[in-house]
Amino acid sequence: MSTISAWVRGHQATLLGLPEEVARTEGAAAVPAEKLAEESDLIVSLGGDGTMLRSMRLASGSRAPVLGVNLGRLGFLAEIDVPQLPEALSAIDDKRFTVEARSAVRSRFHNQEVLAFNEVALVRRPGGPMAAVELFVEGHPFIHYVADALIVATPTGSTAYSFSAGGPIVSPRTQGLVVTPVAPHSAYNRALVLSESEKVALRVLPASGDLEVESDGSVVGRLCPGDTVEVSAVPGAASVVRLGHTTFYQRAQRKLRLTGSTEVDRAW
Repeated sequence: MSTISAWVRGHQATLLGLPEEVARTEGAAAVPAEKLAEESDLIVSLGGDGTMLRSMRLASGSRAPVLGVNLGRLGFLAEIDVPQLPEALSAIDDKRFTVEARSAVRSRFHNQEVLAFNEVALVRRPGGPMAAVELFVEGHPFIHYVADALIVATPTGSTAYSFSAGGPIVSPRTQGLVVTPVAPHSAYNRALVLSESEKVALRVLPASGDLEVESDGSVVGRLCPGDTVEVSAVPGAASVVRLGHTTFYQRAQRKLRLTGSTEVDRAW
């Protein structure tokens, strides 16, 4: 934070922060979370991927892009590491950067609406029956899933929970949703890629146990058999700063340790 404070002082800029965090930042003015993005030209996320997702939710619907700065282990969503921060801020100040739009997934249930940038998941409770969920597309029933959980991920979230469950890697420039079952017990056990414009609903079947609704890893509600969740893509819900240091595929190679086949490598 001292690096940001020093850069701000040297460039006659204004530093804003959330009320619970400004005490750790010299010279920062406190701004409520709901006002931070609209009063900012740039949001700097210092931390890991969880912090980046939180920053994107703060920035949703605003013109302020998010710059991800990784602290500690390699952050998949971060653009730079801390030593690169002063140079990155100067590049942004000089307009030497691009922005990349990121879509979100909105879920509606029980008169509640939740926005996520990685995924929304219906997860069976520990020790409870399996999650039995019927998927509707454009109002028509398509398939039943029986699994430990059912994930609806954005392209950003395709390399997170969905990938660990066997889902595909999807470029963040793609607009759409990926539906992936976790430890499926149903005959159909494949992931499904949907268009951003298609209306999707998930209905908890009578054979299912109660399910928890997780949004970007946080529990936000509970569903019972008969309940329905409406899910929709939100294109361009936020944007992130790109400085051209690495590509999405380079970050995917490092984070996911994609090294190819050992047999083929040895043969070559």
